[in-house]
Amino acid sequence: MDEIILIKLGEMVLKGLNRNVFEAALIRNIKRRLNYLGGFDVKTAQSTVYVTPHEGADLDEAVERVSKIFGIAAFSRACVIKKEMPAILEASAEYLKMELLAAKTFKVETKRADKIFPLKSPEISAQVGEYLLEKYPHLCVDVHNPDITVRVEVRDFGAYVHGQALRGAGGIPVGTGGNAAILISGGIDSPVAAWTMAKRGLELTAIHFASPPYTSERAEQKVHNLLSRVSEYSGRMTLFTVPFAKVQEEIMAKCPEDLFTLIMRRFMMRISEQIALRENCSALITGESLGQVASQTLRAIVCTDQAAQMPVLRPLIGMDKLEIIEISRRINTFDISIEPFEDCCTVFTPKHPRTQPKLEELLEAEKALDCEALIEDCVNNVRLTKIYPNQ
Repeated sequence: MDEIILIKLGEMVLKGLNRNVFEAALIRNIKRRLNYLGGFDVKTAQSTVYVTPHEGADLDEAVERVSKIFGIAAFSRACVIKKEMPAILEASAEYLKMELLAAKTFKVETKRADKIFPLKSPEISAQVGEYLLEKYPHLCVDVHNPDITVRVEVRDFGAYVHGQALRGAGGIPVGTGGNAAILISGGIDSPVAAWTMAKRGLELTAIHFASPPYTSERAEQKVHNLLSRVSEYSGRMTLFTVPFAKVQEEIMAKCPEDLFTLIMRRFMMRISEQIALRENCSALITGESLGQVASQTLRAIVCTDQAAQMPVLRPLIGMDKLEIIEISRRINTFDISIEPFEDCCTVFTPKHPRTQPKLEELLEAEKALDCEALIEDCVNNVRLTKIYPNQ
C-alpha cells in the first residue's frame, strides 16, 4: 500500500490574512528537514499538509523528523487509496491489521472533506464498522473508550486510512517570529530556553562564552552537542564562541569578589548585544529562572538588564527546576547537560555572591576596567560554527 504523512496545522489556522506566510514557512521547514531522505512532495490544502514520499524514501525517519517541526499540531502515517468504498473497506481492514488483531474494541471516525463524495461521514463509518466486524469477529464496538480508533478521511486528493494521530511539536513555524540570540551555556536551562523561543517562531543565533584554559575543549563540544539536539526543532543556526577568560581575569583582579558574577553577566550582555545586532537579531534570550541562583534575583536581573539596550527574553523566568528538567528530558538535552564539564560561569563563581546588588555599586566597580577595549577584543575574536540537525 502507498503511504503518506498527513499533517494537521496548529494555531496558524487562526492567523487570518497572514496565514499564507505561516504555511509557506512551515512547508519550507518540512522540506529542509526531510532533505537527504530520498525525496518527498509537500503540498497543503484544507488545513492539511500532505507529505508524499518518492520511491525508496525513508518514511520512518521522515515521521521522526516531522514530530519535531514547530507549527504542526498533529500528524499521522496513513495509507492512500482511491475514493471508492471497496478500496476504503479493504484498506481499513488491512492497513491496521496488527492493531485490530490485538484490540478487543474499536470505533470508526470519518472526516469527509470532499463534499462531492456520495456517502456522508456517518454512512462511511457505518459501512467500515460492519466490514471490520465481519473480518475480525472478536472485535466489539465501543464508541466511548475503544482500544483502537480507525480513522477514514475523504479529501480532495484521495482517501486515507490511519490510526491514532500523533501529537506534533505545536507552536508556530521557525522563521515567522523574527531573529533572536540565545546565550547558551552547558547547563540544563539555556537549551530549554532556546527550544521554548524557537517554538514561538524565532530563528536562533547562539552565543557561548568559553574561558580556555579554565574550560576545556570537551566543555565546548558539550555545547555543540546540545545545540545539535535543539536544532532538530529549531533548524540550523550559527554559534558564536566568545573568548572570555581575559575579561574574567580582569574582573577578578580589579573588582570586589561579591560583585564578580554580576559584572561578568553585564559584560556578557554587552558583548552579546553587539553580536546580535550584527546578525540582525531583535532580542537576547537567556535561561534564567527567578530566584534559582544568586545572580537571578529580581534586583540582580534588573542590574544585568541595564547593561544592554536590546530586549531580553526569559521564557523560563516563572518555572521551577523540575519543570525545566521535564522539558529537557522531553527534548533529549538533559543527559548532555549533566555531563561534568564546567562552563565559564561555574569556574569563576565567588564564595559569597551579592544577591541584592545596587546598580550604582556595579557602575562604580566597573570604572576600574577598560570596558570598551575588553568588549571590542571579545567581539573581534569570536569563532563562528554552523550547527545543523542530524542529517
